[in-house]
Amino acid sequence: MKNTLLTTLLVFKNTIREELIRSVHVYQIKDGKVREVEREFVFSESGSYGEMRSTPILRLQKKLCVAEVSEGYQNGVWLCIFSFHRNHKPQFSSIPNLLLLSRNLKLRTIPTLLRDLRVIYKLEKDKDVLSDSTGEERQGNNKDSQPLRKVVPVLTQDLNFLPYEDDMSESPDNKLDVQALPDADSAEKKKRASSDRVAKITLSELVKYFDIPIVEASRRLNVGLTVLKRKCREFGIPRWPHRKIKSLDSLIHEIQEEANNQESDDKAAALAAIEKRRMLESEKENIERKPFMDIQSETKKLRQDIFKRRHRARAQVKHNSTVSGSSSSNKTTIET
Repeated sequence: MKNTLLTTLLVFKNTIREELIRSVHVYQIKDGKVREVEREFVFSESGSYGEMRSTPILRLQKKLCVAEVSEGYQNGVWLCIFSFHRNHKPQFSSIPNLLLLSRNLKLRTIPTLLRDLRVIYKLEKDKDVLSDSTGEERQGNNKDSQPLRKVVPVLTQDLNFLPYEDDMSESPDNKLDVQALPDADSAEKKKRASSDRVAKITLSELVKYFDIPIVEASRRLNVGLTVLKRKCREFGIPRWPHRKIKSLDSLIHEIQEEANNQESDDKAAALAAIEKRRMLESEKENIERKPFMDIQSETKKLRQDIFKRRHRARAQVKHNSTVSGSSSSNKTTIET
């Protein structure tokens, strides 16, 4: 970008879905103003890299000091793996191989990140030249000095949310939350969960509500619908798994009934049904641990077979009812 100066670059890695990378870019514009941009990428091991549409969360957090974030800082599932601050000494430490073009040629497919990395590459090259020319002199002057220890700051704000009520009350997302809670009174609609409450929501806590719709889950968790969706994205949940869990519960119940009915007549069939039930329960547990997983193809086929069986049973009952009604009508006519 012309007439801009890169002052800060932060790169975060998702500790649950390691292919997700989030970056924060801070630029100083010609007239002295500061512009912050947040981006999200997919670093696929088997395929190419790509940039995704992301919500600029950090840019809206006015009280969060981005300049204090450094490598090793973790907030939620996001771990800072690289930080560059032009006004700090040193400006940055070593660049990880994942962000080196010489080690990772796929970076060429995401020019928005590579452009700023090239700026840092040049600064690192200049730093190495300066270090070679003045290294002996600095070594003589700092014989008694102790090496500096890097301190990782502990920030109180969550990188993935908008915790401040003043900011949220003016956002369009706030209106969405109000409409999603039609049964609450006006005072409760305006109330929002604190940043500490949102930050403390864990994946194990969300699992408890996977079997109900997301609107009801947000009401029980006492957070807004939009905030809950952002929390899901933080844990790598692209879609609320209520339908998948409900479908598996229905299949488990259906298979259990089948096992009970066949227990006395056909023990082999009953054992096969019990094994299917165990597989379904195991699949349900896996989806609760990794909600981004899809239902297995074998389970989808089993679900389709059960739907067809139910349809045939209903059609047979309807047919028998029609035949029975017709017979009764004919009998009455004959008697008359």
